Amino acid sequence: METPMRRAQFWLRSLGGVGTAVTALLLGLTVAPSAPAAEAPTAAAAVTHEAENAVISQGVVESNHTGFTGSGFVNYNNTAGSYVEWTVDAAQAGSTSLTIRFANGTTASRPMDITVNGAVAATARAFPGTGAWTSWTTTAVTATLKAGANTIRATATTANGGPNVDSLTTDAGGPAPGGKTPVEINGQLKVCGTKLCNQYGKPIQLRGMSTHGLQWYSQCVTSGSLDALATDWNADVLRISMYIQEGGYETNPRKFTDLVHSIIEQATARGMYAIVDWHMLSPGDPNYNLSRAKTFFNEITQRHANKNNLLYEIANEPSGVSWAKIKSYAEQLIPVIRQNDPDTPVLVGTRAWSSLGVSEDSNETEIVNNPVNASNIMYTFHFYAASHGTEYLNTLSRAADKLPMFVTEFGTQTASGDGGNNFTRSQQYIDLMASKKISWSNWNYSDDERSGAVFKGGTCDRNGPWTGTGPLKPAGVWVRDRARTPDDFPTS
Repeated sequence: METPMRRAQFWLRSLGGVGTAVTALLLGLTVAPSAPAAEAPTAAAAVTHEAENAVISQGVVESNHTGFTGSGFVNYNNTAGSYVEWTVDAAQAGSTSLTIRFANGTTASRPMDITVNGAVAATARAFPGTGAWTSWTTTAVTATLKAGANTIRATATTANGGPNVDSLTTDAGGPAPGGKTPVEINGQLKVCGTKLCNQYGKPIQLRGMSTHGLQWYSQCVTSGSLDALATDWNADVLRISMYIQEGGYETNPRKFTDLVHSIIEQATARGMYAIVDWHMLSPGDPNYNLSRAKTFFNEITQRHANKNNLLYEIANEPSGVSWAKIKSYAEQLIPVIRQNDPDTPVLVGTRAWSSLGVSEDSNETEIVNNPVNASNIMYTFHFYAASHGTEYLNTLSRAADKLPMFVTEFGTQTASGDGGNNFTRSQQYIDLMASKKISWSNWNYSDDERSGAVFKGGTCDRNGPWTGTGPLKPAGVWVRDRARTPDDFPTS
């Protein structure tokens, strides 16, 4: 019988015929751009746009349910394609939060597509039941506006139509509060209890993307693509996946270490967190590469110890090996990291392709009963939603109540990283991770031919375009939407 997680040994593999363009990348990324000192811009004032004053297609203005603002609200016709469209003037181009106030007196969600100037900003965004037509709440979407007039449309996607919509509030294209990046807001991260916490000791959730193997798809990690990830996707974190075997680090340690150095600097320049992923895969026993890992992480931590935006993932997907051996590996490698960098969180892979043991008929209890003897660490979990159902979901939920968890890799498709997307199951994982502040990075930020790669074929070789939904496959559109609605990053 096929083991669900065994995809990892084969599915990335031997796509090495794709050119790496490593030399060009190193030339382009070795020196990070320096940001000029500037005062933090002041956030633009929020402006509310009433729905009853917008363009309405297949809907009516009503005022029979209390609690609305303005003179009424829009009751969508019960049909797909009905919409409300606002015109919003922005003083300058930039990222903004679009907050829609709505009520839904039914028990079924009434999803809508949110578009800005015709481009999709959120696909089938859920507008769940609010308990009554007089109970109003909000949902927010992050989008990029152009300077001047912008059209923002909320279109029902099912035969139930949309919810009752009261208003749209936007900061009209102003910068994020304080004009700050995720790293500027949160600073040095640390593990507190079972959560990842920021410099204020507040639990946060990071959302972002993992690169593909750098030996195959370094041409997808460019200045332009990283700009898009930071400013169009609004990602908080970049996972830098450096394979050890499969044509990676083992073949040329100097080249791949320098490549990781360069990408760390690029993520840092853009205010993103960076996961340094020691992407051991086959063989599945991390101890096979222990000496190499010590050499690599010793150099990485010596050079970057003064940075506050890193996380170290020391074993991507152990497999066919006991938890005791994984634990022993971690307890030998972590002191090497700590002698140079005492502060950066370390992410420890779990048994059976980082499934907490589920893929090899175990579960989280082996770690709960025998945790790694180290502080400021988290444990990783990987899932592929079209293959990994309630057993995996429930295991992650239980584990997160007892262990610090970080989902460093997931896909919306099957365990091969290919095939159809199960967005319904994926959303269940997304909702769980949001509710328990479990950070995540999606696999993968490349144009691999599989459905799990976010870009359409040829995008990387053409050097873009990188922004918007045009260059994206369905999985890319879906995950971009989730990355663009970041955690609130509490500071007090």
